[in-house]
Amino acid sequence: MEHIEKNKELQFVKNGPWPELYVLTEHWKSDLEFYADDLRFLHHLVDKYFMWITKPENLDMVKELKVGLFHLKNKCHDLLEKVQRHRIQLGEMVADYNKSDANLIRTEHEHLEEEVAKFVTLFRSNRKEVFAITEFIIDSEKLVNLMDNR
Repeated sequence: MEHIEKNKELQFVKNGPWPELYVLTEHWKSDLEFYADDLRFLHHLVDKYFMWITKPENLDMVKELKVGLFHLKNKCHDLLEKVQRHRIQLGEMVADYNKSDANLIRTEHEHLEEEVAKFVTLFRSNRKEVFAITEFIIDSEKLVNLMDNR
């Protein structure tokens, strides 16, 4: 029985789902590039309304929001680099199986998957906050009237 289990593990490591994992990381890369573009848009949105703010409490909210966007942008950039390095490793596994690297790459993949999932959750939360605060500021600063008078 132990021999059968070792053989299954060896087959998984050798054949692994390396091509499938490679394709999955390509999706992660594409998603992260989209999030990076969306973060640029959100930063632009915040900057656009920042100059019209007169109330100190609103200025403080927007400053915090900008700091959050900055950290999120850095996290996205960091994840893109990690995903790219991981894709290269997976590509090498597809081309030339190396059992000594297989477990490490599989573990790295699992950790990276968790990081990407946490980032997506944080991104979505931050995006909702940007729109909620932008809407609040437009209403509280009466920017709607200012914008209508253009």
